[in-house]
Amino acid sequence: MSDPEWRRLNRANWDERVAAHLAPQSDYIPDALASGRYELHAIEEQELGPIAGLRLLHLQCHFGIDTLALAQRGAIVTGLDFSAPAIAEARALAARHAIPATFVQADIYEARAALHGVFDRVFTSWGTICWLPDIDAWARVIASLLAPSGEFYFADIHPMAQALDDEVTGSQGLPGWFAPYFQQGALVTDDVRDYANPEARLANSRTHQFIHPVAKVVQALLDAGLRLVMLHEHDTLAWPQFACMVEAQGRLYRLPTKPWLPLSYSLKATKPPAEPKPKG
Repeated sequence: MSDPEWRRLNRANWDERVAAHLAPQSDYIPDALASGRYELHAIEEQELGPIAGLRLLHLQCHFGIDTLALAQRGAIVTGLDFSAPAIAEARALAARHAIPATFVQADIYEARAALHGVFDRVFTSWGTICWLPDIDAWARVIASLLAPSGEFYFADIHPMAQALDDEVTGSQGLPGWFAPYFQQGALVTDDVRDYANPEARLANSRTHQFIHPVAKVVQALLDAGLRLVMLHEHDTLAWPQFACMVEAQGRLYRLPTKPWLPLSYSLKATKPPAEPKPKG
């Protein structure tokens, strides 16, 4: 069966981004892993909690720099991504820094079939679900990958921020409305720019992105059988989504002057413990 257009175009785009993100002018700094403890963004650093000794799965891991940062905290890590160049670079990066990790190439919707066993933590962050059309299927996959009492951690751009864009003029120098918050269907765009490398110009520039309101994401996880234990909104984001944004502490960016709108959100959800076996 052939790939749907959204996946084929998005994969080509992300395949090309690997080289752009490894270039010297990129915001990614893979060799920072050599310090022995690569710092995640401040939001994850503050919220993730202890992971040493846990089986941890990083979904949509790109070329694995955050996966390996989690391994440096003592987790037994597996990273999964649909891009072959990304997974190849992740394996090379792990070998170069002698960090134990497993990397698997597979589409996230096929992750259950591609992976063995279950995980104590599932982790995914920053620019992930906007590339996926079916958030209910996404939540079911996550639930299937968690061990009983396992925890899912998620941080990403707030869909309110995703609905705005610099291409539309707003007031006070802020971006304007680009799409409805309750957008139905894909946002198909052609953008040759890359968020991490200002010099990159992408040949595979057409992508399909999707807006998933916060309530829809939470409900999908609940419907998949998970229990919500944390939900935070933040006035910072891991990249400068808009031209007016300024640097904040902890590898984050914020809007100038005031926290005009939520830029990102994070959550934790747990899988219920296993039912006790009846005494016989």
